[in-house]
Amino acid sequence: MVDIRSSDVLVDDLFRTTVRLRTYVDAQLHCHGLSVSRLRLLRALSTTDEPLRMRDLGDALGVAARTVTSLVDALEREGLVERRRHPTDRRAYLLKLTDLGRTTHARAEDIDRAALATATASLGGEQRALLLELLAKLRESVPDAPPGPAE
Repeated sequence: MVDIRSSDVLVDDLFRTTVRLRTYVDAQLHCHGLSVSRLRLLRALSTTDEPLRMRDLGDALGVAARTVTSLVDALEREGLVERRRHPTDRRAYLLKLTDLGRTTHARAEDIDRAALATATASLGGEQRALLLELLAKLRESVPDAPPGPAE
């Protein structure tokens, strides 16, 4: 097994914790035919009354267009997402949750909430507050990434 570590044990532990949490939540969702990736897409679509362009959805999720397309294709086949042509941009599609998609999203959120409650149950109120404070401090200390060459 390849052991890839950063130069900071704290950062390594943050990554390991994040991966473990995602793996656990993904397993809970998988029992119901869902995944963290699918939940994130359903969540993004549920937050707007207007249909979203696939490109905007990809940007919101921070994933490549190809990834969004494959997720949307699968969700559309299952009747969770509806894809329509954009009225003014013939190259674009608009995405909207179906009624089944909204029901599925609500169920996935319940599963996610329960899994995360289980995962964080050992933390008391003061510990949670301290961890939130420390994570915010860490985030604030990280400078914004410079724009990429295409921007």
